[in-house]
Amino acid sequence: MATDSPLIIALDYPSLDQALCMADQLDPTRCRVKVGKELFTRSGPAVLEALHGRGFEVFLDLKFHDIPNTVAGAVEAAAEQGVWMVNVHAAGGGEMMRAAARRLQEKKLATHLIAVTVLTSMTQDVLAGTGVAGALDEQVMRLAALTRQSGLDGVVCSAREAAALKSSLGEAFLKVTPGIRPHFAALNDQERVMTPAKALKEGSTHLVIGRPVTQASDPMAALSAIEAEIA
Repeated sequence: MATDSPLIIALDYPSLDQALCMADQLDPTRCRVKVGKELFTRSGPAVLEALHGRGFEVFLDLKFHDIPNTVAGAVEAAAEQGVWMVNVHAAGGGEMMRAAARRLQEKKLATHLIAVTVLTSMTQDVLAGTGVAGALDEQVMRLAALTRQSGLDGVVCSAREAAALKSSLGEAFLKVTPGIRPHFAALNDQERVMTPAKALKEGSTHLVIGRPVTQASDPMAALSAIEAEIA
């Protein structure tokens, strides 16, 4: 069930039953959903089938990072299961990303392919600890440019980088933003955060939101409050 909503609700649960319990409280015409590593590892393709059966478009957030042929095969497998979007780590390099994008094109699979630049939980000090000496925002821009050059549809990035990415890489290049916190929500473990309205204004095209909706006593009321913020 296609939707034009920029909202992607993160189903960060350890079990299929918990994820579907939350999905059943959401409206697939008003949001997409994200399936991450823990849920997919525990539940496998069954969770995708169940969510698709409920009308949801799914962002499969597995952040593939491996040799080019392995990543291309994994991306193809995800697309064949009908996911709306899948991602890789841009740090895997241009050859890896080009192989994945080429595989989707060769198989005529319409799944969006994006890449993670720098995780939103990372600070400058944490990035430096990985051996990257440059500034965090410079690393984001470098990897985002490599992503576009490699033929991908966009990146996962912090909303704080969205304006610069929009300016340098264009409005059509997708900018999928975690670390979104509405006015009523706590920061939790995200460092580089922004409100939904400001993120969209800065250039984000899609917003990944988890606990502010999934831990709300009334998830659809929370979703409605976010829709009101961005209206």
